[in-house]
Amino acid sequence: MSSPAPFPAPTPNETLEHPRLTPGVQALIGINIVVMFVQMTVVNYADMAGWFGFDTTALPGRWWTAVSYMFVHAGIWHLVANMYALYVFGPRLEHGWGYKKFVWFYLVCGLGGVAFDMLFMRSGGLVGASAGVFGVMTAYAMQWPDDEVYLMFVLPMRVRTLAVALGVFNLVFGFLGTGISASGADASNVAYFAHIGGAIAAYIYVRMATATGMDQVRQRVANLPDADEPPRAIPRNLPRRERGDEVDDIVAKSKALAAKRISTGTPTARRRDSKAEELNRVLDKISQHGIESLTSEERKVLEEMSRRYRDR
Repeated sequence: MSSPAPFPAPTPNETLEHPRLTPGVQALIGINIVVMFVQMTVVNYADMAGWFGFDTTALPGRWWTAVSYMFVHAGIWHLVANMYALYVFGPRLEHGWGYKKFVWFYLVCGLGGVAFDMLFMRSGGLVGASAGVFGVMTAYAMQWPDDEVYLMFVLPMRVRTLAVALGVFNLVFGFLGTGISASGADASNVAYFAHIGGAIAAYIYVRMATATGMDQVRQRVANLPDADEPPRAIPRNLPRRERGDEVDDIVAKSKALAAKRISTGTPTARRRDSKAEELNRVLDKISQHGIESLTSEERKVLEEMSRRYRDR
């Protein structure tokens, strides 16, 4: 089974920039509580784990257990630990990503736990939400690494430090458990490698999402003319979507249009000139230092110009 997640507590100075309990987190916690209630009142844990817990020997017949195992827990404290960690780290992610993307991400992390559990040929069943929770914590640490939490409600620790420490802990004890099992002794019932799988799935997911977003920005910059200003030359260090000769044609046409343009002294014209100068400055900065050097305000300028171009 998966081990309980740690008990970090929110920082005292936490802001209210995002809801404390978002719909996706609330739904996941609610489903887990309902399943635990059924375990304690109608169906015993052994039967519930047998029906919905993941076991490699039951594949491919019970394929759905690759997801359903995340909602079955070995005991009340196992449930409380995982759900509390989800409550601490989940809402801020969901607030930024949205309901659907967050829930999908959570399930992907759970599947990552299954993949690593199968990869290391671990015997026995797999239950618990720890792989998904470890993924959520990893994604949180990647985006807000310096946020502070309290481990066991006592020890202050940065989220990045907590994630790294738990990763090392699970790796060490995972390999130790594999060695003990191979030697014939009783192996631990904690799914250390499932935790690692959830964290790695989260790392890959966030990195891929970030890379895709930056590629979209680069493409917009490479083809960005101002709605009121002739297009500028494309910065040399950015990827070009057209062949070199086509780019040269665009630059030549831009210069020709600029030569024909008649400046006016009206306030509207002055505002257009100001926007054009601002865009030129941003493009020059990208050309010299790369798009990563832009501030948030400069990125807004690019987005605004891109929207104007699309609308036109």
